[in-house]
Amino acid sequence: MKVYEFKAFPNPYRVRIALAEKGLTNQVEFVQVDVPGGEHKQPAFLAKNPAGAVPVLELEDGTMIAECAAITEYLDHLQGEPVLTGRTPKERAVIHMTQRRIEANLLDAVAAYFHHATEGLGLALEVYQNKEWGEKQKERAIATLDSLNEKLAQQPYMAGDNFSVADITAMAGIAFGSFVNIGPAADATHFKAWQERVNARPSAQA
Repeated sequence: MKVYEFKAFPNPYRVRIALAEKGLTNQVEFVQVDVPGGEHKQPAFLAKNPAGAVPVLELEDGTMIAECAAITEYLDHLQGEPVLTGRTPKERAVIHMTQRRIEANLLDAVAAYFHHATEGLGLALEVYQNKEWGEKQKERAIATLDSLNEKLAQQPYMAGDNFSVADITAMAGIAFGSFVNIGPAADATHFKAWQERVNARPSAQA
């Protein structure tokens, strides 16, 4: 398998954590795509992912899988423990719902702030910016962190009692947020306890 990525970015980080959790990292060749240089917008890469985004997983038969949730779904069914996407229909539904909410309201919101209300990737790539909307997305991300802190007062992980893909997405959101000075409130004790738990996992250390 190959993973096309730009290592410093949050979405490739999500896939790397999933690979480490599943013990599959040594089965993957990582291919770096020069996103700041615009390589992801060139025909060669667009043939792999018309959306022009990393990461992309290439299987041995040439199948290309984009979107982190889809890549993690594939990896989770490729090899046993730990299960990242749920065992029962109810678990799978709750994890999918929670993951999507965190992706939209934290990770994507931080990304929108980065691309619209900061210099982002630079003028050559940021061809359209709406600073007011970007600032609004920052507010959305901060509100999401507050609500997640409340949720974590009732359970150890984002989607319940077990570590899942929802936690991986939140880890990426926090990493990206710290890059642009968006983070949990000083008194968000439950969120910070969660951070200590997930950051202590071997996948995060790797």
